[in-house]
Order: sequence, then structure tokens, then C-alpha cells
Amino acid sequence: MAMQRYIVNFPRLSPDMLEIWKTVPSSIASDVQNRCQSMDARIKPCAPGMRICGQARTAVSMPGDNSMLLTACSLAEPGEVVVVAGAGLEEVALAGEWVVRGCKSRGLGGLVIDGSVRDLQEIRTIGFPVFAKGSVPRGPHKSFGGKMDVPAGVGGMVVNPGDLIIGDDDGVTVVPLAVMDEVLRRCLELMAKEKIWSQQLDAGKSLMEVLGVPEPEIVETPTLR
Repeated sequence: MAMQRYIVNFPRLSPDMLEIWKTVPSSIASDVQNRCQSMDARIKPCAPGMRICGQARTAVSMPGDNSMLLTACSLAEPGEVVVVAGAGLEEVALAGEWVVRGCKSRGLGGLVIDGSVRDLQEIRTIGFPVFAKGSVPRGPHKSFGGKMDVPAGVGGMVVNPGDLIIGDDDGVTVVPLAVMDEVLRRCLELMAKEKIWSQQLDAGKSLMEVLGVPEPEIVETPTLR
């Protein structure tokens, strides 16, 4: 497969809109999308507290090859998140210290890999948000081929260039660009409700009362003799 870059033009979110999105947890974004749109549970931050919120630039790699990842990390704009379809291969690291340093120096918003990384200690020291399935010492090959800015299957989700990527300690949720405004409205509504629910729980109400769970049917059991 040749290395190919597709030219895409998608609407960019304004800095003010991104600041609003940064208040939304990945769990809330999933809940309002019918409790869907979250990636494979194994894709997690390389260190606790890492957070991603930015629009996607996608890279589809040949298994065990990181050429398109390097290309995407070099061409993505500041604030954008490079999302890599690595075929779920965990035995080869597609990124390490130098990739992460390059991403941070260019002001990217994060890196999500359906696969592994290496140089985990250095990644944590750099502090740039990287989400992956795990870490392994074995490094990648290069120049076998791949594609950039095409629909990519990552962690069981289809990610298109421009989709919003939200990552935190729980994992990664994808918000499709086409429904972003409606999803944000629902997120803000749910977050307001959850604030009220928290106040009610702190005041002593039960989970059944707060969340509207009906009373269970009472079933009498035979008296044992």
C-alpha cells in the first residue's frame, strides 16, 4: 500500500466552543449518545489525569508501521488530536518519546492509538496526553504504507477527520462532527441534572429516590420450620 494523504476540509471549532467542550467528561458524552460512541476499554491514558479534547486527524497504518502516524503528527494543526488505526496490534509500539516530544512541540491536542506505545516513563515526564492499549519495547517499521485523513476504525469506533475526541481517565469517546451541536446541548443538560442529583444525595436522599428507581415488588417467602 502506498502512503496517501487525502485532502479534507471540515469546520473547525472556535476556541470558545472548545473551552465549553473541555468541561464535558467522556462518560457524559457517551451517555447522551445512547451510552455509545466510546472506544475499546483497553485504550487508556498513559498516566492518570491526562485529558484530550480536540478534533481528529486520522491515520490508518499498515500493521506494525508508523509512517502515517509520523506524517499525521507532522501535518496536524495545533489543538488537533491524531487518532491512529493501528489494527489493534499490541506487540509493536507505534509511538515513543520522540513522537510525543514532536507532538508537544507542535501544540497538538493529543494522540490516540489503537495499539501500543513505548518509552512510557518519558511520555509521563513530558506530560503530553497519549492514549493507547498498552506499552511494549518492540519498535515499528517504516514506509510500508498507510492513509491519512480517511475514516478510521479505532477501538471499535469509526472516526472521521473533524470528529471531536474526548479522553480522560475513563477512556475515549467520539462525538461525530455532524451531531456535535446537539450532543453538546444534551451534555450540558445532563451535567446540570447531575449537579442537582449530587446535592440531593449529599442531603441524604437515597439512590432510588434521586434516580427514580421504582420500589421493588415484595415477594413473601415461605416460613422455614
